Amino acid sequence: MNSAVRQKKISQKEITTEERFAAEVQIRELKHNVDYSTKEFTIEVIVDKYMEGKEEDENEIFIPTYQRAFVWTDDRKSKFIESIILELPIPYIFIATLPKDILSDEGRAEIVDGSQRIRTLAAFLQDDLRLTGLNKLEKLNGFRFSDLEVSRQRKIKRQGIRVIELSDRATEQIRRDIFERINTGSDELRAMEKRKGIYTGPFYDFIRECASLPAFKTVCPISNSRQRREEAEELVLRYFSYSDTYQSFRHDVRNFLDNYLKTHQQEFERDRMLSQFLKMIQFAYSHFPYGFRKSKDSSSVARVRFEALACGITLAQRINPDLNPSKDSIERWIDSDEFRAQVVSDASNSLPRLKGRIEYVRDRLLEA
Repeated sequence: MNSAVRQKKISQKEITTEERFAAEVQIRELKHNVDYSTKEFTIEVIVDKYMEGKEEDENEIFIPTYQRAFVWTDDRKSKFIESIILELPIPYIFIATLPKDILSDEGRAEIVDGSQRIRTLAAFLQDDLRLTGLNKLEKLNGFRFSDLEVSRQRKIKRQGIRVIELSDRATEQIRRDIFERINTGSDELRAMEKRKGIYTGPFYDFIRECASLPAFKTVCPISNSRQRREEAEELVLRYFSYSDTYQSFRHDVRNFLDNYLKTHQQEFERDRMLSQFLKMIQFAYSHFPYGFRKSKDSSSVARVRFEALACGITLAQRINPDLNPSKDSIERWIDSDEFRAQVVSDASNSLPRLKGRIEYVRDRLLEA
């Protein structure tokens, strides 16, 4: 039945008393009574809450993995900043506290909707965004944040943004439902969860096997909330795809990983890949003081840091199978500003950035 015929039948349908009652029952069953509060934070406070501890996945407000990659163009980011400067109304940001027991409660909040806006604000305040494509404030094209008058910088930082915070009664499913209903293109969300359903087979089973290895968990700890969202499997998939084919990467992480997983779905070099993975883990355990963590106090590992170190190790081991640099030589660069610049950035999804951080680690290990 085509949609036109179906719509005609619906328009001619007479609703009975029983159907009306059944509909009301369904509404009451599915209606979520979620508590929330409305707050207002300054832009400076929001950016600080997002950036502080971000690399270690310990920031107070964080972006869950089920949300999409950072896909706004520079023009769209610039228009959002233009709206901020002109003090035009912008949509509310939704966050949600996560249900936890007293001992494990960190007081963190998940960004349900607004990640693009928060990341754009963070990029602008850190001078990682140059305004472009503006029509109203065309004189600002080419400006970074630091190019503005100091008085204007202060006014932007003090500007308030409305935030709706959902209580811990909002389950993960409710939070996802809210996000999908607010945003279009929700079919591109939850990438690793979708891969688990679409690309089932020997290779995905192999990835899960690697992710569950005790040795991997030791050098690459992942918080419970991120484990539930397939973060370990995501990191393992990134490791194999980047270490094997990083030079063919072209900006779109999701498609790149999907294609690699699809290509190896049924046939792959299990023995070689497992040996390579174990050798990489052993090197990290033996040579890095905190494994892939930034410090001994870090409870989790940032993706870009893991990619750089894990893939860099493997590239170096392919050149020198007996790679064994001293810990002193590693300590000279692993905490340096130069390495930090390679792995701390939202603008990480490009070939130059990916190539730069992986090959930086490779070269430092080989020159030791």
